Amino acid sequence: MKKVLIITSSLRHRSNSDALAEAFARGASEAGNEVETITLKDKEVHFCKGCLACQTTQKCVIADDAPAIVQKMYAADVMAFATPIYYYELSGQLKTLLDRSNPLFTTDYHFRDIYLLTSAAEDETYVPQRAVNGLEGWIACFEEAHLAGTVFAGGVNSPGEIEGHAALKQAYEMGKAV
Repeated sequence: MKKVLIITSSLRHRSNSDALAEAFARGASEAGNEVETITLKDKEVHFCKGCLACQTTQKCVIADDAPAIVQKMYAADVMAFATPIYYYELSGQLKTLLDRSNPLFTTDYHFRDIYLLTSAAEDETYVPQRAVNGLEGWIACFEEAHLAGTVFAGGVNSPGEIEGHAALKQAYEMGKAV
C-alpha cells in the first residue's frame, strides 16, 4: 500500500481537472492505496518570499495553509497534481504551491512517482506540453522523483463538460496502476 496525495488546483466548482483527479483517486483507492485529495480552492497559499530560511529549518516562515500541505507532500509516496491549463501553463495556484514546497528540497522526502492531470478548452496534443515542462522543472530538483505519467483532457471548457471524455478512463487506469 502506498500513500497517494492528489492536489487539485482549479478554483471552479465541478471543474474538469477535478474530475480527472477524482478518477485517478478512485483507481488508486481500488488498487488498495491510501488516498488523500487536497484542493487548493479553499486554501490560502501566499507567494514565496525567496528568503531561503527553509533551506536550514525545513519550515517556511509564512503562516498560511502551504506548510501543512507541504508536510503531506513530504510523507506521500506518490503525488498527482491536477490543473486546468491556463495560457498553455500550470495554474498559478499550483505553481505558487510548488514554489512554496522549497522546504522539501533539503529533506529525505518520500515521494518518487509524480503524475500530472490536465484539462483545457483547446484539444491539440501540444497544449499541455508547457505545463508538463513546468512540472518537470520542479521534479528535476528532487533526484529520487520522476514524472510517472500524464493525462490530458482537451476540448473541455465548461464545468462538467469532461463527462464521458476518454481521459477520465485514462486517469482511472493510471491511478489503478499506482
